[in-house]
Amino acid sequence: MKSTERSIDSATQKMLQKAEAENIKLSWDRFELIQPQCKFGQLGICCTSCHMGPCRISPSGETQQTGVCGATKDTIVARNLLKRIACGASAHSDHGREVAYTLLLAAKGKAHDYGITDREKLHSIAKIYGISVEEKSIEKVAEEVARTALSEFGQQEGELKFALRAPKKRVDLWRKLGILPRGIDREIVESLHRINMGVDCDYRNIILHGMRCALVDGWGGSMIATELQDIMFGSPTPLRAKVNLGVLKEDWVNIVVHGHQPSLSEMAVKAAKDPELIELAKKVGAEGINIAGICCTANEILMRHGIPIAGNFLQQELAIITGAVEVMMVDVQCIMPALDDIASCYHTQLITTSPKTKLPGVTHIEFKEEKAYQIAKEILKRGIENFKNRRKEKVNIPNEEMDLVAGFTAEYVFRMLGGKFRATYRPLNDAIISGRIRGVAGVVGCNNPKIKHDSAHVAMVKELIKHDVLVLQTGCSAIACAKAGLMKPEAAEFAGEGLREICEAVGCPPVLHLGACVDNSRILIAATNAINEGGLGEDLSDLPAAGAAPEWMSEKAIAIGLYFVASGVFTVFGGVLPVLGSSNVTEYLCKELESVCGGKYAFEEDPIKAAHLMVEHINKKREALKLKPVMYKRR
Repeated sequence: MKSTERSIDSATQKMLQKAEAENIKLSWDRFELIQPQCKFGQLGICCTSCHMGPCRISPSGETQQTGVCGATKDTIVARNLLKRIACGASAHSDHGREVAYTLLLAAKGKAHDYGITDREKLHSIAKIYGISVEEKSIEKVAEEVARTALSEFGQQEGELKFALRAPKKRVDLWRKLGILPRGIDREIVESLHRINMGVDCDYRNIILHGMRCALVDGWGGSMIATELQDIMFGSPTPLRAKVNLGVLKEDWVNIVVHGHQPSLSEMAVKAAKDPELIELAKKVGAEGINIAGICCTANEILMRHGIPIAGNFLQQELAIITGAVEVMMVDVQCIMPALDDIASCYHTQLITTSPKTKLPGVTHIEFKEEKAYQIAKEILKRGIENFKNRRKEKVNIPNEEMDLVAGFTAEYVFRMLGGKFRATYRPLNDAIISGRIRGVAGVVGCNNPKIKHDSAHVAMVKELIKHDVLVLQTGCSAIACAKAGLMKPEAAEFAGEGLREICEAVGCPPVLHLGACVDNSRILIAATNAINEGGLGEDLSDLPAAGAAPEWMSEKAIAIGLYFVASGVFTVFGGVLPVLGSSNVTEYLCKELESVCGGKYAFEEDPIKAAHLMVEHINKKREALKLKPVMYKRR
């Protein structure tokens, strides 16, 4: 397959050609080698829950229609889906747990490299948790917040405090359905219990708990991670930065941070400014130390420090193939095991830092919160020392890089449209009510070699903004659209007249970068703020809004999709969930669920068709709210 058929990004295409010339096998090549993929797995009708199997159910109905135990394809598909939801929710929730633990250590003076950067956010979270801040030191308040957050992982009864931030009508519905989460770990463990052989067999009941499990991600672990990271590292505000492989520098020591946990990457950013290390870099012939990011760790340090992003998920191997990366330090999630094989072809040293993520034979320097800066310096020193091993004949850095504006948050929207002294969502709501903005869409998720790299993200988002839909993005989807130039104010030229008018008045892009995958929780809070402002209904399901994951691949994306659906949002996946083996489960997810929770799924691989499904849904919500017609006709 030609490089132009694998990606729309020219920097990626150049590295694909370099990899082919050097006989380096990448994810795209490995994808082709395993064709055809298992159809039973794609349809979700293979059951491995016990040793009487594996059992495969024929989708045609011509052969055995139950597993050995009698489980139907409805049961098997629903159980497999719940298993994926639990795995995805556990990843984001474990991230939140680690952030809460780091805050606790910092508050107790045991992690001296971290502090309390955003006191206003700390006080607002303390209020949500019912913690008094009167006559207490900032450290004491932080400790109580951290302990309360950690307690929500193991609590066995009650309700997650952050879930109660949702509109009252939504919270009441969750209570009525019995899916308001109790404790984070409890819902995930119960999910695994339910899918054990001989437990839950009712596909509707299984999916109902799947929503409860997904909610502990969006309104639990992810939201805890977002809020507590803001407290420690600072709440983002809009800033300009650069994106794509061209941010790597030929005469500099290039350190690439990759993964999702920002605690160590924050220290790497700090260490890169250390005079001792800068002097050491110059002694080995480099001009300085250049930090660049891959995936969501990249988004974390981008939105707080303006650190450039080298690329998204499918570009992690390509960063090494430039031949210019001295160290790639990885933490957790979305780390390709093949990175070691790629790195062995170059001088790049791959370093794992989390006890949860180790690769055979790869250098492991374990991150400890108590020694965070010291560990970051050690890793950067290794990169500096490795600079002399760079082989100039193997260096080929694409010159592509793009400007972007990042760092938008639910809180910043108050000031973005209302100003510092009139902080309000009123201008945003009025823009939607008047028809200048048709509605809002959250477009998030991964890359997948099944889909031409970045193509679905960019095509969908361009189509949405053309129809005056304001787009909010996180994760690899945000990186894709940033590379395409959609996250700078000048991109308003691609928007419909109404959205363009708003963007030009405010000076913002029509596509807003809200951060990493866990920061989808910012979208939930922004939507809640819009409801609280008034004029757009009483529940999240009333909003003229929709969500999408055009190139999803991770189980985290499945959990994200379902917590948006459970929150009342119409959500389009650009590749079907593994549920088509059961027409009943598919019908339940894509139609019946709307009458249960106000949200539902749609599966559509064509990004333009998917965008139009979202626009049609937004139009229906506008009609239900009796809003004015969209002010301008589409150009």
